[in-house]
Amino acid sequence: MASSNGTSSGSGSGCGSGSTGCEDQTSKLHHVMVDERKQKRMLSNRESARRSRMRKQKHLDGLTAQVVELKKENHQILSSLNITTQNYLNVESENSILRAQMSELSHRLDSLNEIIHYLNANNNMNMEISSDYQHQDFVHCENHPWSSSSVYLNQPIMASADVMFDNY
Repeated sequence: MASSNGTSSGSGSGCGSGSTGCEDQTSKLHHVMVDERKQKRMLSNRESARRSRMRKQKHLDGLTAQVVELKKENHQILSSLNITTQNYLNVESENSILRAQMSELSHRLDSLNEIIHYLNANNNMNMEISSDYQHQDFVHCENHPWSSSSVYLNQPIMASADVMFDNY
């Protein structure tokens, strides 16, 4: 009969030098030990795989929570950006209006200064300076449409920003 180790033996059931009984028991014992090792290794591998799955799941849960937090933060940043953009547009619009008002008022001021210059030039030709007011810039215009009123000459019109924008 052939044994598990490849040697043939005769009959007999004892553990002699030529007997297979001892070899069969050793072989069976060896198979049992190998099976036990395989079982332990399988259990160890299963436990290791279970721990690995748990680690992966924990990592996945952490990443999922991080994604939720980042989406929330992203939403807050976008909201803040939208508010800031709206504020910027409002300020830019207001600045545009103020620039237009400043330009308009500058043109008005230039026009008024031109009128004063024109009046000064005309008054130098056609005015009578009162003897009481010789040392002042105050004159009485006789041939002028505003002859009933007195005009301060040589005084440019000055305006400050708070006066310029009171009406707006």
